[in-house]
Amino acid sequence: MIKQILNKLPRKQSSKSSQSNVGKNDSASSPVSSCVSNNGSKVDSSGKSLNKSVNGSLTPNTKSNQGKKSGQLGSTHGLNQAPYEALPSFRDVPAAEKHNLFIKKLNMCCVVFDFTDPSKNLKEKDVKRQTLLELVDYIASAPSKFNEATMQEITKMITSNLFRSLPSCTHEFKLPDVYDPEDDEPSMDPSWPHLQIVYEFLLRFIAAPETDAKIAKRYIDHSFVLKLLDLFDSEDQREREYLKTILHRIYGKFMVHRPFIRKAINNIFYSFIYETEKHNGIAELLEILGSIINGFALPLKEEHKMFLMRALVPLHKPKCLNMYHQQLSYCITQFVEKDFKLADTVIRGLLKFWPVTNSAKEVMFLSELEEVLEATQGAEFQRCMVPLFRQIGLCLNSSHFQVAERALFLWNNDHIRNLIIQNRKVILPIILPALEKNTHGHWNQAVQSLTLNVRKIFSDADQSFFDECLNKHQEDELKEKENNKKRESIWVHLENVAAFKTNEPGLVSKFASVGISS
Repeated sequence: MIKQILNKLPRKQSSKSSQSNVGKNDSASSPVSSCVSNNGSKVDSSGKSLNKSVNGSLTPNTKSNQGKKSGQLGSTHGLNQAPYEALPSFRDVPAAEKHNLFIKKLNMCCVVFDFTDPSKNLKEKDVKRQTLLELVDYIASAPSKFNEATMQEITKMITSNLFRSLPSCTHEFKLPDVYDPEDDEPSMDPSWPHLQIVYEFLLRFIAAPETDAKIAKRYIDHSFVLKLLDLFDSEDQREREYLKTILHRIYGKFMVHRPFIRKAINNIFYSFIYETEKHNGIAELLEILGSIINGFALPLKEEHKMFLMRALVPLHKPKCLNMYHQQLSYCITQFVEKDFKLADTVIRGLLKFWPVTNSAKEVMFLSELEEVLEATQGAEFQRCMVPLFRQIGLCLNSSHFQVAERALFLWNNDHIRNLIIQNRKVILPIILPALEKNTHGHWNQAVQSLTLNVRKIFSDADQSFFDECLNKHQEDELKEKENNKKRESIWVHLENVAAFKTNEPGLVSKFASVGISS
């Protein structure tokens, strides 16, 4: 797959072996040739000095990154800057010099160009792009393990290019449930021709057997992971797909980071649920978690159960649930399949966040409920069946035919139907009024037909009990009608009494004395 991605990236070469042709869509500010200042100190992509972190890696000063816009030229030099030109190819130098050339090319690629202007620095940007492609090829066939100094230069180049402030969201002022990624135009980062190759480089670096995790964890550290997670809010889906793959590889290779990654994702979910309800990467993060949950050892740790109840179940609350519901449903189902005792807790959580006025969300909830019930055992089903079928009864009578239809489809699942029949003594009295109301009064013919099928399932399973419940329901209806008539007659009587009292002369004069007209 990686080769296919690289093959799609056109490689334009000029007649001179040391330079490349200029790309049509590239642009930048004034070019820079190095990431080392005149006094020999390290500088980041904005030309500011770098502080050493606790683990020894170089990180940019916080102040120097403030206000830096996405895709802008990151390095600046004085008047005596060298021209930004292509370095020799790895094929043109002896094997002993390839490593030094690799470091030089990494330093050259620390320069970040401005892609917002399509008319500047076309040559320099194409030179950088070709250099990045050479770095990807080199790292795929590295002759030996990367030492610490090399890893420092690698992470510096990656940090300079990837870790940036994302552009403001074009859908910022839309309601969360209005934006549909399938209908609206997706946002494309103009710097993607360079970003894609850097992501490919990072992916190969993480996956390479030459990358020693014990050394690399000093540079692929918690700060690096947090900045990577921040990029999941990118509007460009191509970037989020790369991030998803890379973070999953980091989780697999760096075991020491696993608890931290889970906690960091948890915090993103909390912010999304209770503060912003806006984040572009929830679906991708849930895809990663689906694979992680699948690998949880049994019995499940208490930490994982708390994550289910405090983060995953409340993710049903936001209005934009449709953007990530499929991935969320998979994660929830994985938990129930791992530990069937969680079924009661999950179902009660769904009932807590059940949508009242959003029919589209109700259909999604019913679909997820079917998947959860399919993995539910009898004991857990009995604990939650009373509140569950009260809600299902309300869905059966929904005027939105898709909600009613989806609720009736639950009886088409063999496992759920068996659970219902085994507990019919409790369930049938709860939902029979809803079934009878649908039979005689629902406007949709398909819903009426499905309701008759469900009635038949109950009658075939236990005809005598069905008749008993039906007779009781008819008696309750008669009592309800009698109570309604009594209530109406009482109100009529009260109205007549009030009218008679108001028309009495003494009462009228009494009202007039206190300023009240009849």
